[in-house]
Amino acid sequence: AKRDQLGDAVRAAELRKSQSSDALAQGETALREAVQAEREAERQASESREVRARADAMQDAAQVQVDTAAERIEEELGVPPAALLETLGGDPDQMPSSDRIEADVARLRRQRDALGAVNLRAEEDAREVQEEFDNLTVEKADLEAAIQKLRTGIASLNREGRERLLKAYEEVNKNFELLFKHLFGGGEAKLVLVESDDPLEAGLEIMCQPPGKKLSTLSLLSGGEQTLTAMALIFAVFLANPAPICVLDEVDAPLDDANVTRFCDLLDEMTRQTNTRFLIITHHAVTMSRMDRLFGVTMAEQGVSQLVSVDLSRAEKMVA
Repeated sequence: AKRDQLGDAVRAAELRKSQSSDALAQGETALREAVQAEREAERQASESREVRARADAMQDAAQVQVDTAAERIEEELGVPPAALLETLGGDPDQMPSSDRIEADVARLRRQRDALGAVNLRAEEDAREVQEEFDNLTVEKADLEAAIQKLRTGIASLNREGRERLLKAYEEVNKNFELLFKHLFGGGEAKLVLVESDDPLEAGLEIMCQPPGKKLSTLSLLSGGEQTLTAMALIFAVFLANPAPICVLDEVDAPLDDANVTRFCDLLDEMTRQTNTRFLIITHHAVTMSRMDRLFGVTMAEQGVSQLVSVDLSRAEKMVA
């Protein structure tokens, strides 16, 4: 029985020993885990300290940059950053990056430098330019008024010129037709405005039809017919506006005796209708015989000219 008790005691002791060994093993395991956790915590703490140190360094560097930027702003612009933001009305959270701002500042500075030096007389120059502009504006208005006045005057003169020209044209055309018939003993002639509807810009064409011929222009007539037609036109103008004196230089040279007689008859008619004195230079005997007074130049001696005059009307009375 004692042996059994001892055996039970031994078994109980071994059981406690086994339990103690298990507890010891669990404790050692827990200790190792705790030591490992401590080491991990120390590592994480060390990393956190390093991260914080770097963050503090970055914060210090950023603060240095902020302070430097603030000093530059106040030095270059003369205002603190807070006042500048308030003046510009910008939101700091919506501002672009510093690199973008620096690039914009550099670009704006280049543009400013390209403008050149500041003109201190700009306001005075602008005032002088404005005064000159005002004077030119007044002068422009005066010129425009003068131009308008001139245009009105020109239009009035053109209108009056057209009226007078048409009136003279109609009168000369009427006289020309009558004198042409008188010189040619019939036929038809007229003046025609060509190339423009405006009398001031139109040309003048002489259309004539001697007896027995077709209507044609002056250039298609013979020399004698052209001379008679030209005489009719000249005397038609004289009838419209007679001149005190008319000089005709050998206008009868292309004419035969019959046409010279018609020419002299026309001169007599013109003398009766106007107060014009006609001076005729001629070598034609018929023409000289129809004149009131003759003037001739003779050379009785070599190199000596002598003027000779004959009053034919008085001579005819003496003969009669």
